[in-house]
Amino acid sequence: MRVFPDPILRQRARKVTQFDAKLARLAADMVETMTAHRGVGLAANQVGALLRMCVVQPEDWDEALALVNPEIMRREGLREVEEGCLSLPGYRGMVNRAERIRVRYQDLSGKQLRLKADCMLAQAIEHETDHLNGILYIDHLIAHDRFFRIKVGEDGEVEYLPTGEPDAAELEAAARRMNQHPHLPQFDPTNGRPANPAAGQGRADAAD
Repeated sequence: MRVFPDPILRQRARKVTQFDAKLARLAADMVETMTAHRGVGLAANQVGALLRMCVVQPEDWDEALALVNPEIMRREGLREVEEGCLSLPGYRGMVNRAERIRVRYQDLSGKQLRLKADCMLAQAIEHETDHLNGILYIDHLIAHDRFFRIKVGEDGEVEYLPTGEPDAAELEAAARRMNQHPHLPQFDPTNGRPANPAAGQGRADAAD
């Protein structure tokens, strides 16, 4: 797993043109990595491959979906959600995401497909397609006071610690610390915000 500030996270991924066994193996490896880190989605550049492919798997899905060369064609509505990132462990923030999206993509055989998505699936696809364009969720923060450092206690309790504007050195240090606690959900399944962040207390199952 590549973590911030690895420069590959800020690079635009290349279009996939070869649909072969190597691509299928990469997708399978990505799903395994995503599952191990309790992620909802993962982009190829997060595992060091500059290819336009991502995998997503909401918690209620039995199997992951691989989207090759995904392109969001339409966004509808707007909602405020809590978001984290497996490549920036140790932080969560409030961002705006679409309520519904329409995305065009190819499957692992190269077949062109379209998908309508809402709720967490739409959020995950927006998040992962951003990755493929070198964009991180911290670029979408509603405000810097809506950005929190996460501290995990020995009992698994998550504490939200308000922070200021994202600082590269601080984020890198937090990533090193939080690599010891990789098993937090990536997104908030209720699409809510930190529970009473001013008091510094959140939920152990909130977003990563």
